[in-house]
Amino acid sequence: MSGEGRAEEDTEREQTSKGFDRSIVEGPIRGAVWKLAWPTMLQNIIGGLQGLVDHAMVGNYVGYVGNAAIGVSWQIFLVVIVFISSLFTGMGVLVARFTGADEPDKVNRTVYQAFLTALMMVAFVLAPIGWVLSPMLLDLVNATAEVQAEALPYLRTMFVFSFGMLLFFMFSGALRSAGDAQTPMRLGIAMTLLNIALNVILIRGLGPIPAFGTLGAAMGTVIAGGVVSVYALANLFAGRWVVAFHRGMRWRPDWGIIRELFRFGLPTGIQGVAMNVGGVLLLSFIGSLAASAQAQAAYVVSYTQLFSFITWTSVGIMGATAAVAGQNLGAGKPERTAKSVNVAAGFGVSLAAGIGLAFLILPDQLLGIFGMNDPVVSELAVELLRYLAVSGLFITVALAYTGGLQGTGDTKSPMYISIVSQIIIPLGMCWAISTFSTLDPHEIWLAIVIGHFSRASLSIVAFRRGHWRDIRVDIGGATSA
Repeated sequence: MSGEGRAEEDTEREQTSKGFDRSIVEGPIRGAVWKLAWPTMLQNIIGGLQGLVDHAMVGNYVGYVGNAAIGVSWQIFLVVIVFISSLFTGMGVLVARFTGADEPDKVNRTVYQAFLTALMMVAFVLAPIGWVLSPMLLDLVNATAEVQAEALPYLRTMFVFSFGMLLFFMFSGALRSAGDAQTPMRLGIAMTLLNIALNVILIRGLGPIPAFGTLGAAMGTVIAGGVVSVYALANLFAGRWVVAFHRGMRWRPDWGIIRELFRFGLPTGIQGVAMNVGGVLLLSFIGSLAASAQAQAAYVVSYTQLFSFITWTSVGIMGATAAVAGQNLGAGKPERTAKSVNVAAGFGVSLAAGIGLAFLILPDQLLGIFGMNDPVVSELAVELLRYLAVSGLFITVALAYTGGLQGTGDTKSPMYISIVSQIIIPLGMCWAISTFSTLDPHEIWLAIVIGHFSRASLSIVAFRRGHWRDIRVDIGGATSA
């Protein structure tokens, strides 16, 4: 290497290593976990509320057909992009490991290669294939003609222009894994506020800007994601954050890094597909009930909306756990890794217990927000909330230990656990009851709880088995323990 090149690398190392928060691998574990958890939880909650605002605005302007179009489109979009976003999990494993080992050059190389890979996959796979296959995908989910008319332009817009949103998720994950959770939080809040402002204009129209209806919601999402991602790229190349790009980085792929991205990421992609498929099949069992319409309404409000307050916070706990666990393993401190997961699970249980208590004490008030006036729907929704108050304790523990497994590189165990606990057990239970008896709503609610309990139990067993202690990372140079 020339003297100039070595000086450039040394300067880069000096700049980025100053940004690493060494308290995550040296300070109190509780403080390290909480430092990363609370910004991530707040970001998830605010981002989730933005989805509720979308549905409310489209429902009021377009009607229920618009809501159905957005719901169907997102169901398809999430399943299709899960393999692309899964490489971000692989990136998080490498970034956390190299951050813990205090190797900023490897951190930067990893994030840059993940950026190039995501850009190429969106441009040459997601956008063209998504545009062509959108009509067939809508037929596959049996969307009605009027819903397809609203959903097709929405879905195509998301497929073709979603690179900004995906890059935001990638940059957020990279910064969080490197120990900075507050910058992604600020970016997420800014993107949500911009998205809401754009939706107010684009869905209903303003002045010379016409009303785009359901399409306007997609336009607002992709524009907001694009603006925030351009801002993030500018800061990365300016070296203002803990992760940095520099002009010496080339467009040439580094196959050693890319191989590791997919090695750790693909199991998470398969897990995501399995979870989505399991959710769709569970909905089919709900649709087979005698009071199917009422049960589906109760499920949508209680599980997909109210229970989200537990899952949003639990996913935040999972992300923080992954970063802390991975960094400490990279620093050669596996005992701190194990302790961080236990601490994170304790945080999650406390938060889930508080939200679950609200489900038990204030069910009618919570359901009233969604206009649940039908007595049958209300009764089913209150019943489901009681089950979910317990289930929330299990899912938050499961996600904390999932974060510990994924953050240390054991992404296969959560995949197998999810298939067993979220598909085989609950769906098998529903199938057996419906085959040999009559399936009732409370039996489906119980199947959800048993699935979450199984996921928590299996995740704890897998983590305590300790296979993660022996996982190595190799990007073509020195192998990191």
